[in-house]
Amino acid sequence: MKQAGTPPSGKWTGPSHAGVKAPDPILLADPAKRFAATAQRLQHLAAGHPMDAWLYFMASLAQAQHAVATTLAPAAALTPDAVAQATEARLPPLAADGHRRDAAWREGLTLLLDHMDRSELPPAALDAMDQLRCSAAAALDKLADQFLRGGLAAADAAAAVFVAAALQVYFTCSAARLKAEDLRLLEERGLCPCCGSPSVAGLITASGVTPGTRYLYCSLCSAAWNHVRAVCITCGGTRQLALQGIEGDDGVVKAETCGECHTYAKRLYQAHDMQVDPYADDLASLGLDLLVAEAGFARHAPNPLLLVGESEAVAE
Repeated sequence: MKQAGTPPSGKWTGPSHAGVKAPDPILLADPAKRFAATAQRLQHLAAGHPMDAWLYFMASLAQAQHAVATTLAPAAALTPDAVAQATEARLPPLAADGHRRDAAWREGLTLLLDHMDRSELPPAALDAMDQLRCSAAAALDKLADQFLRGGLAAADAAAAVFVAAALQVYFTCSAARLKAEDLRLLEERGLCPCCGSPSVAGLITASGVTPGTRYLYCSLCSAAWNHVRAVCITCGGTRQLALQGIEGDDGVVKAETCGECHTYAKRLYQAHDMQVDPYADDLASLGLDLLVAEAGFARHAPNPLLLVGESEAVAE
């Protein structure tokens, strides 16, 4: 299995024309590496960062996710027939808004809370953790459904961070049990072919058989899929695309803005830093989000760990 956080290599789907290899359309993440890599990158990025305390918290959350991903018994796998039926219909087999979750996700949430260091957490986070521990299974599933279907209440924002983290682990581990060759890209190419969620960021590769390829990284199941670079991932437009960045930075993260739909998406350039991580570098570049938002562009989709409820905006 190829890890979604590394440049593609090895098996290719075949040449697009003589002498040129086509990139793998879909890469599945390795749960044993995905969250550990994000935690390590966040620790690195937090040093000297204006938002260092928050990034260190996110690093500890990612480390707790790693503990869950590497110790929790896996959920029941989808049958080959179920996967085949979904892909033939061009639907994601692990559809986030329709998949019948295994109880393992709640076990993962409990385990994640157990691995969080409470000593340095703010009162709001501690209260949210205690609330989750006392909640019945039905209440937790309702909160998960609201998160996945976009109906999260602002009052549940603090608890939702931990719910989102647990769901990321659950869906990442579930997706890893599929076979990339059994999946198909969706007609709406901006959505994950595995679970139907939007991407958190796009990575431009710097190595492999076809360097310069863009892979979008799923915000939920951590799968990655190839997407043409010169196309807006929101509306498919090509005429008014532009790259925006913060003057004087290292060039690792840029915002691709679309003048047709007035949205933007993050682009990460591996050539500027081979250790770049789509999940960590997105969180550490919130200054860029603020910059393009002031210019009138809306993010194509929020980062799940930054959702704060339907009546609020990100305030971190």
